[in-house]
Amino acid sequence: MPMKDMPNPVTPSGALPLLILRVLQSGSLHGYAIGQRIHVLSSQVLGVEEGLLYPTLQKMLVKGWVVAEWGISETNRKVRFYRLTVAGRKHLATELEGYDRVTRAIQEVLRTA
Repeated sequence: MPMKDMPNPVTPSGALPLLILRVLQSGSLHGYAIGQRIHVLSSQVLGVEEGLLYPTLQKMLVKGWVVAEWGISETNRKVRFYRLTVAGRKHLATELEGYDRVTRAIQEVLRTA
């Protein structure tokens, strides 16, 4: 499914960098493939709009969480491949820990309220 046709943007706010870092943990991907991978791994629930994906990747480049290099895609197009850095791996670990803590807290409220 083309990314522009994906109905649901990633939510909640701030989740996209976490998802991108996690997807890149398995290896380098170009931008469109990152969005597609998130869509597929979420059982087609999450969609990543290009207008949000590429600015987020640019911010991640500036923060040093990812690096990029030019290459050729499977469709023979010139694209940027993004790869997780050591700093990105550390940030991912910190973010996953925080996400797990918040998720447990929300589940506790839902169970006990």
